Amino acid sequence: MTVSFEEYAALARQLSAQHRAGEQHAAAESARRRDLHAAVDYLQQRLTAQGQRLDQLGRAIGIDQPPAAPAPGPGTPGETAAWPGPPSGAGAPTAPSSGPPFAAGAPTAPGTGDGASDGAAGAPGRAGVGAYPQLPAGEARLALPTAVSPAGGGVPAQRAAAADPAVELELARRMADEADRHGQQAELLAQRPVLLPTWSPLARAVAVYAGCGTAAGVLVLILVLASGVGLVDGFTLGAWICAGLPAVAFFGGYLVLGRWGRPAMVAGTPPRYLPLGFLICFLLVPMAYCAYLLMVRGLR
Repeated sequence: MTVSFEEYAALARQLSAQHRAGEQHAAAESARRRDLHAAVDYLQQRLTAQGQRLDQLGRAIGIDQPPAAPAPGPGTPGETAAWPGPPSGAGAPTAPSSGPPFAAGAPTAPGTGDGASDGAAGAPGRAGVGAYPQLPAGEARLALPTAVSPAGGGVPAQRAAAADPAVELELARRMADEADRHGQQAELLAQRPVLLPTWSPLARAVAVYAGCGTAAGVLVLILVLASGVGLVDGFTLGAWICAGLPAVAFFGGYLVLGRWGRPAMVAGTPPRYLPLGFLICFLLVPMAYCAYLLMVRGLR
């Protein structure tokens, strides 16, 4: 059979086209793999940064890292079970009790290379030797497990389809974006104090100092009533009204702002507005006493 020049040229062109197509496919596959590796590296960097940020958030709110679980020792419930050995009983091969394993000049059957007999494959045609040893029912189920579908019936389960790396990477990227969003929300919550979180620092300080001054004003009224029945003299009452209770109210507000008015994550020390607090406390307590006097006079 002879091949004309035209047929040979057509065959050469076909082979050249197939070769170019193969090269293009290989180049596209290589580019796809490079893109996948770049995406994996980028996601790895994002996950590492997220893990470090979560550790910082945990340390800021006082959550320590859980200790590593100890390795299970022998006899513990978490110990890894060993693989079952060869079943013993009927059908299990036994070694000869005495004598050399091979007599001189005796024919030997082909083995597996490790000195073990091959059973029926090593001695074909021997009577009483089958392809598999005869085992009891329970041992046979342990020794020869079969993959059964969830529907039952002894039908082997179908193999799961291979996952697409691009789809898996896209799902991982979406989960990383969701983790970033939740992390930003956690940071915003961590930058808010426990006490009056939606208020501004100035309004929070005014509220705290005013509350402490009001509590001190109630104590002033109690001291005034105690002075009226003779339990407290006039000098002690004046000292508490002018200096003692205002100072207690001021330091009480200062400590409250430092304990519950401080965010979990904040750069530096939040302002406590000391002059404003001093003015509020040292004015509110004497004003409460003056209001009591005006009320008593008005009732008379």
